[in-house]
Amino acid sequence: MPPSDLKSRTRADYAYHLPYRTRWSDNDQYGHMNNSIYYHFFDSIINDYLIKHCGLTGNPQTTPVIGLVVSSFCEFFAPLSFPQMISLGLRVTKVGRSSVSYEVGVFPDDAQQPAAVGGYTHVFVDSESRKSVTIRLHQQLETGLKALVQPSIAKL
Repeated sequence: MPPSDLKSRTRADYAYHLPYRTRWSDNDQYGHMNNSIYYHFFDSIINDYLIKHCGLTGNPQTTPVIGLVVSSFCEFFAPLSFPQMISLGLRVTKVGRSSVSYEVGVFPDDAQQPAAVGGYTHVFVDSESRKSVTIRLHQQLETGLKALVQPSIAKL
């Protein structure tokens, strides 16, 4: 996807939102959010959604399936820094047999345009054997993921 497409995203392009308070330790020596922190944001909103809406427990010992990250990306458009409040937006861009690709918009305060857009792809595996599982065999997981699919950009 060309960077200009990601930069033109708005809050309305995301089905699920999570407010997030930045921390002093999120800043780097240049006074803005360290790039690695954005991946914490992605992890936070994706796992929040999976636990609340897809039947995962957040504990690998008590959930039948877990998602392993197999690829990730992030494009940055504007700096963020502590003490800003931000809003994270989540949507699903592709649901495969055992994988799902997420996109996360990172929005400063009440802005409509993102400061960054990124995400990652999970492959769902059995929590014990680590062998891939078929998403459609886990109804709550499939239903929750499909609720975030935006038909205009998604691949099912």
